[in-house]
Amino acid sequence: MSSPERDFVTAHLDDLHADLDAWLRIPSISADPVHAADVAASAEWLAGALRRTGFPAVEVWPTPGAPAVFAEWPAAEPGAPVALVYGHHDVQPVDPLELWQHPPFEPTRVEGPDGPELHARGAIDDKGNVAFHLLGIRAHLAATGRDTPAVTVKLLIEGEEESGSPHFADLLRAQADRLACDVVVVSDTGMAAPDVPSAVVAMRGLADAEITLRGPAVDLHSGSFGGGVPNPLHAMATLIAGLHDDQGRVTLPGFYEKVRPLTDRERELMARVPFDEQAWLAGPAASRVAAGEAGFSTLERIGARPTAEVNGMWGGYTGPGHKTIIPAEAHAKITFRLVADQHPADLGDQVRAWVAAHTPEGIEADLHVPAGGVSPCASDLDSPAMATLIAAIGRAFDRDPGDVLFTREGGSGPEADLVDALGAPLLFLGAGLPTDRIHSPNERVLLPMLYRGAEAAAHLWRELAAVPFPARR
Repeated sequence: MSSPERDFVTAHLDDLHADLDAWLRIPSISADPVHAADVAASAEWLAGALRRTGFPAVEVWPTPGAPAVFAEWPAAEPGAPVALVYGHHDVQPVDPLELWQHPPFEPTRVEGPDGPELHARGAIDDKGNVAFHLLGIRAHLAATGRDTPAVTVKLLIEGEEESGSPHFADLLRAQADRLACDVVVVSDTGMAAPDVPSAVVAMRGLADAEITLRGPAVDLHSGSFGGGVPNPLHAMATLIAGLHDDQGRVTLPGFYEKVRPLTDRERELMARVPFDEQAWLAGPAASRVAAGEAGFSTLERIGARPTAEVNGMWGGYTGPGHKTIIPAEAHAKITFRLVADQHPADLGDQVRAWVAAHTPEGIEADLHVPAGGVSPCASDLDSPAMATLIAAIGRAFDRDPGDVLFTREGGSGPEADLVDALGAPLLFLGAGLPTDRIHSPNERVLLPMLYRGAEAAAHLWRELAAVPFPARR
């Protein structure tokens, strides 16, 4: 099937390639202060690209950390809906560099089993997901013969998402009037598979904790004191071993009290998503088996259920040879993924109660639970705005809206901050795939997915124009 939107996208793929290649060459790693100038250069590059695209208002917004980019293209009609596109222009570090098949900031095209791929850090997370909007809005204008989009389109592309968005909530509050909108379109996600049109409808939240257990005042000789005094590493191993019960459930007191159960409809919708567990295990997961909370499918566990994961444990001597000691301290880092109705602020008391109940006599526990965290978020499956997204994605894939599936993103981002600050519902339009190796060496994007993303965005602006959004306060 063809459409004016698709015809324009197809005729201007070279523009998308040129823009993305230039942007990907900027190593905008926000977590590394050495790259602060590169993150700033990335923001300036995007601002210039948005101006070339036609946005009449483009600004680089400084923060105490890395800059964000704001753009606005008003619709001609005063009462037209307002859509805000969210994404980010910073990228993850590239370590370990030796595992990259091509230089991470030299975009390289590779012919893959599903079509042409582009390999580079940021290829999909998130520069590719943002870049397709540059082409998408041009396709929308060309297809509709308009000089302005059918809805007012705003973009907010932050520069610190890969560093935890530490200044994003403050930026949203400070710029709430400029960012006011009827709907937020998040372009930092993806779809289930290359031939499976789908939309993310929820993202998990995130909280973390660091535990230190202290025993003797100094490291002790294990021959003189072993078997006679508590060993903090033994205590930590026991504590961590009890983080889950034999059904894979987290043992923190009250952890599940606010978890919103999956409805039968939600489980049925998730079960429709094609998922080859063995292929998933053999792919980026590189795991021998699937594991987790009993009574739920793997897709449900990684997208719709809360989790606790030990990210690291250390203490004592780990150098070459042996050092016969009882260590003075042991440490562990834990993160928790949260789902609908859970709150990061609740985790502090839950972790403290759990640690206190499982710390043996003679061991002192010190717990650090950072304030804030990330709240979970979800879209309304039955809203008129969701219907427009499904229609737009369906058209880009030559499918009926009923063929578009709903998926859930197991990761976390600042989307809940957008909802809190702006009071607008969320839609997710992304072109990534589970096999894109985001945050890993050899990150890639399947280029036909970007093309479909651009076309879906072009359809979306026309579809959204007909939605009777409630009047904004």
